[in-house]
Amino acid sequence: MKLRIFVTLKPGVLDPQGRAIGQALGGLGFAGVADVRVGKLIELEVADGTDDATIDSMCRKLLANTVIENYRIEHVQAATA
Repeated sequence: MKLRIFVTLKPGVLDPQGRAIGQALGGLGFAGVADVRVGKLIELEVADGTDDATIDSMCRKLLANTVIENYRIEHVQAATA
């Protein structure tokens, strides 16, 4: 089973990397960018029988810092040939 874990900073948490990207976009002439937030995408292949509680535990214990980050789990359908 393939999973995608999207990890983003919680609202109100400063994002210096996002701010730097926003300033760089403005410097390159891209007007109208009001805010930039940077996150991460983690793709996992897990055994088909892996339950949601185990996946959630992986996220809470290692993949996301739940003090400052939120995460969202997406189950990816395998492409059919």
